[in-house]
Amino acid sequence: MLDVRRLRLLRELAHLGTIAAVAEALAFSPSAVSQQLSVLEREAGVPLLERTGRRVALTPAGRNLVRHTEAVLELLERAGAELAHARTGPAGPLRIGAYPSAVRALLPAALAELASRHPELEAMVTEVDPAAVAGALRAGELDVALVHEYDLVPGEPEDGIALTGPVFAEPLYLAARSAGPLAGHRDSPWITSPAGTLCHAMVQRVCQSAGFSPRVRHRVDDFAAQLALVAVGQGVALVPHLGVDRCPPGVALTRLPLYRRTRTAFRAGGAAHPAVAAFAAALHTAVPAELRSA
Repeated sequence: MLDVRRLRLLRELAHLGTIAAVAEALAFSPSAVSQQLSVLEREAGVPLLERTGRRVALTPAGRNLVRHTEAVLELLERAGAELAHARTGPAGPLRIGAYPSAVRALLPAALAELASRHPELEAMVTEVDPAAVAGALRAGELDVALVHEYDLVPGEPEDGIALTGPVFAEPLYLAARSAGPLAGHRDSPWITSPAGTLCHAMVQRVCQSAGFSPRVRHRVDDFAAQLALVAVGQGVALVPHLGVDRCPPGVALTRLPLYRRTRTAFRAGGAAHPAVAAFAAALHTAVPAELRSA
């Protein structure tokens, strides 16, 4: 009989690529991961890994087993949701991940609503970039999370992760010292989020669609800080609706025909879990009506 815990290690190796990364993600030592994968190979009776020096790759049999593992883990998630429904109601810890502007602008109201409806549910929030959400969900560090994508930077599907349709959509604004079209800032210095984030990729794509590449001066992962830098003439920025609630004097906002869309993410099979459903309902009440209809 194949052990589910070892199958999970193989699944993470397929996603993360190295034993060291699996160990870090799941709080194991690298030697423990290697030992458990060796035991899994003996259980399977066929080679699952190919070792070349320090690198490890999955064999065709290993890749097929990962595909079955995804289905097994989804079924277990569904079973857990059904058992949770059999209890009296949502209770216990609910680990929520969200990006910074949602934490500030939406989650306080959503958590207050959640507490009033389900006082036995203990919500715990972690600020996390959407790029790190899939790994945190698979590792069990989060139960549900808010992720976003942009019109020109759609989200990539992740094995083992399910997404709802867009919960809300925010317009994007060009923030500058004076109002004007995007194309007028091809020679301006730009303020963006750090490389590797969806927000940074969005600025690159939007500027490229206008016929130029942005000359990035500052890399700051906080929209309030970006706006503060715009206000003192340090450059221009693209900021979504939730990021402009504290716009300082001297900054002009030009609305663009582009949106940032937020979805709820959770482990595949977990949509019916009462705690996840309760959070989704509470979040809906916290989203302003003009964003829900965007």
